Amino acid sequence: MARYHGHTERHAIARISWLRAAVLGANDGIVSTASLIVGVAAAAATRDSILLTGAAGLVAGAMSMAAGEYVSVSSQADSEAADISKERQELIDTPDHELAELTAIYVARGLEKELAQQVAVQMTAHDALAAHTRDELGISEHTTAKPIQAALTSAATFSVGAALPLATVILVPSSMIIPTVSIGALVFLGLLGGLGATTGGAKPLPAVLRVTFWGALAMALTAGIGHFIGASI
Repeated sequence: MARYHGHTERHAIARISWLRAAVLGANDGIVSTASLIVGVAAAAATRDSILLTGAAGLVAGAMSMAAGEYVSVSSQADSEAADISKERQELIDTPDHELAELTAIYVARGLEKELAQQVAVQMTAHDALAAHTRDELGISEHTTAKPIQAALTSAATFSVGAALPLATVILVPSSMIIPTVSIGALVFLGLLGGLGATTGGAKPLPAVLRVTFWGALAMALTAGIGHFIGASI
């Protein structure tokens, strides 16, 4: 008889808990910092002012991303914990109803009623709470909320993303800051979109087009505002 050695396939869903936070953080770091730099540069600010603005944006943005991710993902984790606690109590108070509920779930997924009931009975005997958490609530080890992981990932990737346009400002002449930062940011965004899509198992082109479009729009708007304000001062 063949022996089961465990599930060895690797799927993109296993990376979803940190991939979303990483892509969001890096994308926001590039877009917001590059937009700040382009906007301030369009107002005819000095290189020192541009660097100060970009550095402040990096620190503030990284902390904002960390706090925002921690708060939002913690709220999700609290909701998950409350639902699991409720399900645990229902299994104690109304086990027959919960068994029928699990059976109905398996029937809805395509099993015949008799087989669905057998599966529900065996799953309940093995680990009733795990079965209901996964099949009724849709909570699994791959999708469960991880607040600290999300916060640290977002802060770190935001900082890396924001550092790219800042480094460009340091390396290029003042007259080339706007075009170089703009083009560089779009290239970075395209690479990020492609990498994130590939890591997640999706097609890269749609992701590249999405991030470059919104990045270009953000920089165009801030450049226009900066130019208008600079001309008015």
